[in-house]
Amino acid sequence: MKKYVAAIDQGTTSTRCILFDKQGNIVSMAQKEHEQIFPKPGWVEHNPDEIWKNTLEVMELARQARSIQIDDIAAAGITNQRETTVVWNRKNGKPYYNAIVWQDIRTSELVKYHQEKEIDNWYRTTTGLPLATYFSALKLRWLLDNIPNLRRDAEKGTALFGNMDTYLIWQLTGGPKGGLHITDVTNASRTQLMNIVRVQWDPEVLERLEIPAAMLPRIKPSSQVYGTIAAEPLKNVPLAGDLGDQQAALVGQACLEPGEAKNTYGTGCFMLMNTGTKIVPSKFGLLTTTAYQFENEPVHYALEGSVAIAGALIQWLRDNLGLIRLSSEIEALANSVEDNGGVYFVPAFSGLYAPYWKSHARGLMAGLTRYVNKGHIARAALEATAFQTYEVLNAMEKDAGIKLASLRVDGGMVVNEMLMQFQSDILNVPVIRPKMIETTALGAAYAAGLAVGFWTGFEDVKRNWGIDKTWQPQMQEFKRKELYMYWHKAVERSFDWEE
Repeated sequence: MKKYVAAIDQGTTSTRCILFDKQGNIVSMAQKEHEQIFPKPGWVEHNPDEIWKNTLEVMELARQARSIQIDDIAAAGITNQRETTVVWNRKNGKPYYNAIVWQDIRTSELVKYHQEKEIDNWYRTTTGLPLATYFSALKLRWLLDNIPNLRRDAEKGTALFGNMDTYLIWQLTGGPKGGLHITDVTNASRTQLMNIVRVQWDPEVLERLEIPAAMLPRIKPSSQVYGTIAAEPLKNVPLAGDLGDQQAALVGQACLEPGEAKNTYGTGCFMLMNTGTKIVPSKFGLLTTTAYQFENEPVHYALEGSVAIAGALIQWLRDNLGLIRLSSEIEALANSVEDNGGVYFVPAFSGLYAPYWKSHARGLMAGLTRYVNKGHIARAALEATAFQTYEVLNAMEKDAGIKLASLRVDGGMVVNEMLMQFQSDILNVPVIRPKMIETTALGAAYAAGLAVGFWTGFEDVKRNWGIDKTWQPQMQEFKRKELYMYWHKAVERSFDWEE
């Protein structure tokens, strides 16, 4: 009898392989970071070869750590950093260029050009997404315009495109020797090339952006046996799940009913609300996206609010300013002061995402006086994540017409007790941390396990979810309004910093 399901979690800063048991507990885990490449201001890249090598390594290490046999693994699922764009050669598997990361803003001029030509918000209506540097389509267009011979190879079908899920699935299932060129509905919805209603690549989008259809993967459900893994560390294990990281966290948090929402605090911050089989167009700056599709089931949709910089701001304070030695030290530093000292930190390093979508905004600190010390700056950095989440939740409640009773949270930052209490205070709702905070990998495991019958249905998923801690709001209303007033003032100062 099979005992485990494997999840490959290919994130923005690292790749992990986690093995889960039937109760959704972690049995074994291995992780390896990859290099963040910054060729120019605003440009962010990853080396796909390095990520593929790391993927093979963590799969092997996760098994070896607990002496787990391949025959004990029922299936494997994959989850990934979305929108990060890679193109590679079908014949030899070599990337034409580094992967362009979701945070990258080199396509700002392309965004402006297409916005000027757009009528009646056509891209948002067709794809659920506004024109922005965030999504894959214009990154792909940049590659086609700037990499020698890529367009020629793309039109012949020799050059393949995908987000990181597509690239790794192709490598895992054989690469040049018959690898599957596929993606799932959630990742496809983040390319800005998929028609959100028909759940197919949209011919008019491809024509407008001059992207050859021959290079696109086939779109599949998020939970289905796609094939078997050819790579040695998990050889012959069924590959049966594929979800973009935030949709995977939605599944891992058991938000499977309309109106249920979660917020993931990672490199960025991402709130998703399940809207069921109903497409809810956003009037308040959110994204309409797919949530998941299980085999033989209709597509489920979600509203999403995306914040570009959350945990990445703490990394920046550590690596660029040397304010802390370890990311975990930020909480103690923030707790060394009673409040933010009047400081507000707007981390618009890649522009502002939801609900503003201001690609020309840039980061700033406002309210500085001689009184301010590094503790106030640390506190302001943490509070920035909570303020951004508040703005997303506000927009979500207006779009969905639903008042959230509580917020389920996950991701690396939720171990920060100060941040979670401030988040509850600013939102004025309870914030709930589950027992299992690795919900992104767990969601990918659920997708794969459900496809092969390891879990029999959604009731198993719901049964596995449990509460670790709940924070209740403690802040007075006048204080909440005052803090947000100053935050919003600072945000407006960041607009159009770049000409």
